[in-house]
Amino acid sequence: MVTMTRLVELEETGPRKLDPSDVDDEKGDIAVCQCGLSGSFPFCDGSHRRTRDEEDGTTYVYEDGERRAVERVVTADDDA
Repeated sequence: MVTMTRLVELEETGPRKLDPSDVDDEKGDIAVCQCGLSGSFPFCDGSHRRTRDEEDGTTYVYEDGERRAVERVVTADDDA
């Protein structure tokens, strides 16, 4: 079996609010994580607060509770 890793770029710095009818009966959450940092993904746990001082145009990686800026990888399919 071959395994791969992948970098998923998320640009949001806050959750997506759901309607009360979307509330999970067990968890009760009404916000879905859009930053990718939540410990209870796909539900928001407030981890997006760590993104407040990110600079536009910079790509960050969050590992072991630390944030670091990385060079953005551009593929042949990107328009950038």
